[in-house]
Amino acid sequence: MSGLLRSLPSMDALLDTPWAAGFSGSLGRENVKAIISEVLDGLRREVLEAEGGGGGTQPDTPLPELAVARAKSVLEEKTSSTLKPVVNATGVIIHTNLGRAPLADHALRAVNDIAGTYSTLEYSPQAGGRGERNAHVEWSICRMTGAEAALVVNNNAAAVLLALSATAAGREVIVSSGELVEIGSSFRIPDILAFSGAKMVAVGCTNSTRISDYRNAITENTSCLLKVHPSNYRIEGFVKSTPRAELAELAASRSLVFMEDLGSGLLCPLGLPFASREHAVRDCLKAGVGIVTFSGDKLLGGPQIGVIAGSKPLIDKMKRHQLLRALRVDKMTLAAFEATLRLYLAGRQREIPVLSMIEAELPALLKKARALVRLLQRTAALVKNADFTVSLVETSDAIGGGAYPTDTLPGYGAAVRSASDAIPAEKLAAGLRAAHIPVIAGLRDNSVILHVRTLLAGDEQRIAAAFTEAAGRCVPPQAVSALLSV
Repeated sequence: MSGLLRSLPSMDALLDTPWAAGFSGSLGRENVKAIISEVLDGLRREVLEAEGGGGGTQPDTPLPELAVARAKSVLEEKTSSTLKPVVNATGVIIHTNLGRAPLADHALRAVNDIAGTYSTLEYSPQAGGRGERNAHVEWSICRMTGAEAALVVNNNAAAVLLALSATAAGREVIVSSGELVEIGSSFRIPDILAFSGAKMVAVGCTNSTRISDYRNAITENTSCLLKVHPSNYRIEGFVKSTPRAELAELAASRSLVFMEDLGSGLLCPLGLPFASREHAVRDCLKAGVGIVTFSGDKLLGGPQIGVIAGSKPLIDKMKRHQLLRALRVDKMTLAAFEATLRLYLAGRQREIPVLSMIEAELPALLKKARALVRLLQRTAALVKNADFTVSLVETSDAIGGGAYPTDTLPGYGAAVRSASDAIPAEKLAAGLRAAHIPVIAGLRDNSVILHVRTLLAGDEQRIAAAFTEAAGRCVPPQAVSALLSV
């Protein structure tokens, strides 16, 4: 046992190697030293447990080689960013787990211009003194929605929390039982209401809430009528909900706040047969809603941000609330959001990737899918003993992000599978996810399905590179690049 342990390289010996010096440039020498120390300690424990009958087994690889391999593996993991770009080949456009809306080029340039310099975030050159960060986007929001005033915070959950805290703390908020939603296991309307200090009064039934249910629940302590977007579910069959106009009339007659959590943030009409089920922010305010909250990174297609638009007296009250400082957004988010809004103002919203993907026409998707199939077929030919077939398939895509949860968009994609069925689709999909730039795809009929609707510029080349990695062969990048021009 002592002889085996003595074969372990010393800390100094490993730390003085060229590869350790390379990692020191990224992590710092002391951090590299700490990681190597943990690896050596772990190997010593394994040897002692094996010799002492503690259930461990002696490693098959010589300890010096194993120590180097494990140290390099841990160091490579620690020097790699865990937040990295991926290829979204799932067909889900607003994919929450993959960062929701990719920004338009115009917004990316705006972020780049602001991120590396000082800015007018809270400074007014005209006044020569302190400015207001909300002013960078308020006018644009009001122009696009028809609101009297607007305010932004770091996401829609924060927008709902701030609005309720400022208008209903210590008082009652009436909401339909059918709208007590949970989104993503962390946003629950009852919990948000409780955290804001408001008292929830649920009325009606899961599938039916009438205006009389709201009217009968109003007391002297009622502050607000709350309407909530159903987001990621849909009730079918016998369903009755109270129209906005009726709620607005009731709220006005009783001097109550009428607030709606709209969720998705639709600013312009969508060219879809079922688009009328998603209401635009302007339409809600026009119907008499006093405050509308919505997300910037869903149907709006911008960065993660929460918007509160509506009545100026109510918005001014929120601007004075102490909670606002804890929820405010940074300069890069504001830059991206302002640039996205300006695309809408200029009538250039189709430059926003989310809207472009939603309204992509089938002939264009078919052409894109055929090109991807040809590319992957040529790529497979470069892989020795390749056991894969690539074919064109029809797909069902989704908008995602809680919008139109039961509706799908017809599309096309490439299906990759083992010709002999020797390699399960799950294994190939895992290989694509493990690539240098991970490719996230769907599965169907023992095939990996690559939906083209959600592919961005250059993603085809990234898929080809990931495919060669997953197939177990490294095709030179220049060979993959050459394929794209064929």
